[in-house]
Amino acid sequence: MDNAPAADGWGAEHDSERAPDHAPQEAPQEAPDQAPEQNGATPGLRMSLEAVLLVADEPVPAALLAGVTGQPEPVVAAALRDLSAAYTAEERGFDLREVAGGWRLYTRDECASVVERFVSDGQEIRLTQAALETLAIVAYRQPVSRARVSAVRGVNCDGVMRTLVLRGLVEEGGSDSETGAILFRTTSYFLERLGLAQLSDLPDLTPFLPDHLDDELDFGHDAPG
Repeated sequence: MDNAPAADGWGAEHDSERAPDHAPQEAPQEAPDQAPEQNGATPGLRMSLEAVLLVADEPVPAALLAGVTGQPEPVVAAALRDLSAAYTAEERGFDLREVAGGWRLYTRDECASVVERFVSDGQEIRLTQAALETLAIVAYRQPVSRARVSAVRGVNCDGVMRTLVLRGLVEEGGSDSETGAILFRTTSYFLERLGLAQLSDLPDLTPFLPDHLDDELDFGHDAPG
């Protein structure tokens, strides 16, 4: 009876603890050593597609998305269709649509009134710093594309541009002959709010700008009138 193993397994653990000091033991792997591998893991296809589409200001072709994600185009196209269906099934506030040869995120039609109220409710509310910067770039470089404005600011300006359009300060003004990108310009309401008769009355901002913006924007009184 004295040699019977413990019912709860304690005897086996106790014997292992009393093993000779020279018995070979496998060194345990520490969790911190695994953390860098986890942190550096490649994101999944769905995550990658959503990240790219969130910053895109124009429809993105499936072929381009396949190139940046490193996946075959048919796989990416199927994943995009699955995402679009999932957003609809989950009743998300945004929708993924295939338009103009590419894919782009849009706010859902059912939410149009809510979005419009958010953007335009209280026209007297002061514009944010981002909106003011974007509006200034459009005013002095018009007609200008969203991509050009984003390049100057160094951040995606798609949402800010939509806000300025909905507030009546910016409008579409044709398309670029080379790229086909939509060009934007300020409106007569913009001049009215600033108390200006024409664009050439815009003040010279050169003394107030960093050198790189001065060179980039060529601010001055040569704005189109």
